[in-house]
Amino acid sequence: MSDLTIGRESVGASVRSASDLYRAVWRWHFYAGLLVLPFMITLAITGGLYLFKDEIDAVIHSDLKRIEVQQGASRVAPSAMVTAALTAHPGIAIRFTDPAASDASAEITIGTEAEGKLAVYVNPYTAEVLGALPDRGTVMWTIRYLHSLKHFGNYARMLIEIAAGWSILLVATGIYLWWPRRQTGGVVSVRGTPKRRVFWRDMHAVTGIFVGFFIVFLAITGMPWSGVWGGKVNEWANGNNFGYPAGVRVAVPMSDEHLDHVAKTSWSLEQAQVPQSAGHAHHAQPIGLDNAVATFDRLGLHRGYAVNIPMTADGVFSGSVYPDDLSKQRVVHLDQYSGKSLIDMSYADYGPLGKSLEWGINTHLGQQFGLANQLVLLAACLAIILLAVSAVVMWWKRRPAGSFGVPPMPADKRVFRGLIAMLAVGGIVFPLVGLSLIVMLVADWLHLRARKPRSA
Repeated sequence: MSDLTIGRESVGASVRSASDLYRAVWRWHFYAGLLVLPFMITLAITGGLYLFKDEIDAVIHSDLKRIEVQQGASRVAPSAMVTAALTAHPGIAIRFTDPAASDASAEITIGTEAEGKLAVYVNPYTAEVLGALPDRGTVMWTIRYLHSLKHFGNYARMLIEIAAGWSILLVATGIYLWWPRRQTGGVVSVRGTPKRRVFWRDMHAVTGIFVGFFIVFLAITGMPWSGVWGGKVNEWANGNNFGYPAGVRVAVPMSDEHLDHVAKTSWSLEQAQVPQSAGHAHHAQPIGLDNAVATFDRLGLHRGYAVNIPMTADGVFSGSVYPDDLSKQRVVHLDQYSGKSLIDMSYADYGPLGKSLEWGINTHLGQQFGLANQLVLLAACLAIILLAVSAVVMWWKRRPAGSFGVPPMPADKRVFRGLIAMLAVGGIVFPLVGLSLIVMLVADWLHLRARKPRSA
């Protein structure tokens, strides 16, 4: 065997090995897309809309949420607004939400027998009832529930975790497929015209490389809301289901109620226990909503805070606010008899993990950096839709007639071992992703078995 022959064999083996690895990555990129793209389109559309939740709700529900500013006029007492809301919709007052701006209405949450929970909107200057919606019944709450799949139940929410994990795999395999291999186009430029498949291949690749970072970021920061991973990490991060960060635990009586069951709260405080008022044992008189609101104002809670009204003799007034500025997030619990602050906690009190996760969530929602945050993520959402559409068109143009168009298996199936090992690591970190990986492996094996020619 000559040196020339040996060299050719070596090059040939190297080319075959590279080709086999490319086929293996391409095959799993295809499977990841098959799982993720329908979710990515839905999440991008609903997420892009939700970035502008305040602006959209202010327009759609302007008759309820916006009022004419009355210069020089003072607001009526919170208790008067609650009384007006209860007169229009008899029931039990659950929550008072302070107007966030001078042209905003107050929101009173009422529990009724006939209509369930209602959000009643009241003019804070006149106590005029402007109207009512089901609690969390605005258009943007509906969009949020569609985005998280909460609208379809807890099991459907688990799909978010699977989609997030596979979208990370989609980006990782996509980078490998995009990586320049001596081609002159399709790296940062698009070749051809829409009639040609290369145009859609380049459009998909170039869009993907620019938007890949945002896909991974949104997937990771969206994980806290997932069905399994998010719940377990929440319990672990909050320390044995107690909830309050280290350094904020105080010697006050605690109820068995969690803050997430009482009021809308941040991810880090979902497991936080609510304290109890002790004055009922001494037949003390409650301070009432007006004094509680005055106390929250004196403590400097950001405008637009919500006050949960105590429902039991040992309940507390819980004031909470989660504005775009993370540093102003705050939860304060007042003894309903003495008005004493039992627990006062802000973003500064969160631990390092809590701060990091809340920063990620706030940025994910388009709140952390104002309008720039909204516009950048809107562009990312539009790019994700383009990415999905170009993938479908490219697949349709490449798909052989009468075939599903699954990329070919590599000649040497051993190249799958390293790829599967990497996938397994992701499956351990995200259990539902791991289960879906096993399902996909079995489905791929059955697909190959079905296509294998039968012996005569």
